[in-house]
Amino acid sequence: MTCCNQPKPTPKRVLDCRGLRLELAGVPRIMGIVNVTPDSFFDGGRHATTEAAVRHAEQLIAEGADLLDIGGQPTRPGAHVEIPEAEEIARVVPVIAALAGKTTVPLSVDTYRPAVARAALEAGAHVVNDIHGFQREPELARLAAQFGAAAVVMHYDEAFATESGDVIERQLAFFRRTLAIAAEAGLQAERIVLDPGIGFHKTQEQNLELIARVGELRALGLPVLLAVSRKSVVAHVLDGLPPDERLEGTLAMSALAAWQSVEFLRVHDVRANLRAARMAAALRKSLP
Repeated sequence: MTCCNQPKPTPKRVLDCRGLRLELAGVPRIMGIVNVTPDSFFDGGRHATTEAAVRHAEQLIAEGADLLDIGGQPTRPGAHVEIPEAEEIARVVPVIAALAGKTTVPLSVDTYRPAVARAALEAGAHVVNDIHGFQREPELARLAAQFGAAAVVMHYDEAFATESGDVIERQLAFFRRTLAIAAEAGLQAERIVLDPGIGFHKTQEQNLELIARVGELRALGLPVLLAVSRKSVVAHVLDGLPPDERLEGTLAMSALAAWQSVEFLRVHDVRANLRAARMAAALRKSLP
C-alpha cells in the first residue's frame, strides 16, 4: 500500500505536436535541418529536390533526429531576397507530404508566411517555426491553434544590437509579447518553444552571452531551442572558419546547452550533436 502522505511524482513535460508527443526530460531533443533550397549557407543545393530532401530527412531520422525542420526560403541574416510564396510552397509541401506518410517523427515547417504554413499544415506538418515570433504575422499563431500544432517562436528584434540592457531580460520581454499574441489567437502556451535567435540582429558579444546563459530563458516555464549549428558565431571565435569546418564549435555549444537543460537543439549534424548532448546531460545528472 502506498502511503497517502508520499509526494506525487512530478508529471513529465510533453510537447504535443498535433498528437505526436515529445517528452522533454534529460537529453535535449534533436531537430534535424532539411533545407530544400539552392542557397543555404552550409548545405545549399544538396537537398534542393523533393527526392534528395526526403532521402536526407530519412538519414537524419536514422541518426536519431526527434523532429525535422523543413524550409524552402533562406532566412539567414543577409538573405534578403524573398522567393514567391508559390515557389516556397512548391519546395516544402511535397517533402512534408512524402514524409508525413512514412514517419511518425514530427515535421516542422520553417516559414514566416501564413500561406506557406497553411499549405504545410494541410500536407501534414506538426510544428510552425516562425523566425519573427508571431510579431510580424500573428496569423501564424491562429493557424497553429486551428491545426493543434506546436510552434517554435524565435526572438527577432532589429534594434537589439544597438540598444542596451540585460540580454536575457530583453528577450523575456519580447517573448511575453509573443505569448500574448498566442493567447489571443487561442494557442496554448504549452505548445510553444522559445528560440533566442542567435545571429539575428545581435553582436558577437550578445550571441556568446545568450548562448552561455540560454538556460535562463526557461524562466517563462516553456521549453527552449538553441539553433547555432555551424553559424558564424563559431567563425568569429575560431579565426574565420568556413561553415564546413565549424562542427567542433557547434558541438561545444550543444554540450553547454545540454548542461543548462535546454530542451531542443536545431542542427545539421544529428548524430554528432546527439552524442555531445548525451555526454553533457549525463555529467549534469551526476552532480550530487
